[in-house]
Amino acid sequence: MTARTAARITASVYTSHVPAIGAALDLGKTQEPYWQPVFAGYEYSKQWLRDNPPDVIFLIYNDHATAFSLDLIPTFAIGTGPEFMPADEGWGPRPVPKVVGHPELASHIAQSVIQDDFDLTIVNRMDVDHGLTVPLSLMCGQPPQSKFEWPCPVIPFAVNVVQYPAPSGQRCFNLGRAIRKAVESYDEPLKVQIWGTGGMSHQLQGPRAGLINRDWDNRFLDRLIGEPAALARVPHIEYVREAGSEGIELVMWLIARGAMSDTAPVLKHRFYHVPASNTAVGHMILENT
Repeated sequence: MTARTAARITASVYTSHVPAIGAALDLGKTQEPYWQPVFAGYEYSKQWLRDNPPDVIFLIYNDHATAFSLDLIPTFAIGTGPEFMPADEGWGPRPVPKVVGHPELASHIAQSVIQDDFDLTIVNRMDVDHGLTVPLSLMCGQPPQSKFEWPCPVIPFAVNVVQYPAPSGQRCFNLGRAIRKAVESYDEPLKVQIWGTGGMSHQLQGPRAGLINRDWDNRFLDRLIGEPAALARVPHIEYVREAGSEGIELVMWLIARGAMSDTAPVLKHRFYHVPASNTAVGHMILENT
């Protein structure tokens, strides 16, 4: 296959997926003084996405005990169905479009990645929660009623960062490389973006509830750009110690970074803000050269 006939990953997007951001969007609070700085950080990104539309988004997120309960938690789960509905997380589904999948590419990626010795759970039907829909809202805006759909198909990819043992950063980085290989072997000239979501530093319970570590977060962003292979070797205990118990979500960003080409990426946008519901919000866009 030539570059003209095969799929390719064109860019990676990284963003927090704070549930309160979705509530602020849904309730029309984006211009309130507390929230306006958060949403201002995504204005460039929304225009960038309109200027660089993908054919498919491969979106890495974690389920928050919605599609998967504590009775059954896959380490890695790929959505291969034709559509995924917004989940009811206790107060009704978010008023956002259903997610249209790409079963053909998702199934191809599953086949390739499993043959590369990564065990994936195949999910043909599941609802998707704020971990997936908030990033779409931040990057795409809220679709108008006249066109109530997201701009392209989305492949959901859920990672267990809820209950230990969670996958290591190295495992996630290597998985990203396997996903890149899978995409590049798909015989259709699709432009694919890979999004890593979750984080940044935050802790929701215990004596350190409300923890935010600006210095560690920004160093993580620096290293994600410039030295991702070394960053992948950071152990779980450092995430927990420096970024809080929920900071482990950041290993999902390493999947997206591992899927990028081996040459240095182009940084298109970087944004960091605290607080957003006692959470640090990080966001970045990298393009392949």
